[in-house]
Amino acid sequence: MAKLDGKRILACCANGAGSSLMMENAIKKVMTRNGIKPAELRHCPVSEGKSAARNYDVVFCAKPFAKNFEDASKSNTVLIPLKNVMSDKEIEAGLKDAGLLDD
Repeated sequence: MAKLDGKRILACCANGAGSSLMMENAIKKVMTRNGIKPAELRHCPVSEGKSAARNYDVVFCAKPFAKNFEDASKSNTVLIPLKNVMSDKEIEAGLKDAGLLDD
C-alpha cells in the first residue's frame, strides 16, 4: 500500500472529460479501499497526457491509447492500460500486477 502513498497518478482518455473522470473516480475508490494517499490524482485527454506522463508515477488509460505512452513507459512511469476504465476491480488488479499494491 505504501508504495503508492505520495505518488502522482494520471488518468487519460480520448477527450479528458467523461471517461477519464469516471476512471479517476474508480481509482479514488481503490485508493480509499486500500488506505492510499497519492500526492496527486488527476484526469486529462490523451493529447495532454502524452507529454505530461513522464511527470507522473502511474498512468492509466484505455488499452487502445497505450501506444501514446510508450516514451513515458521507457522512463520510470508505470503504464496501466485498461479494458474497462470504470472497473475499480481491473484498476486494482493492474496495480497488483505492476507490483504497486499488495495482495
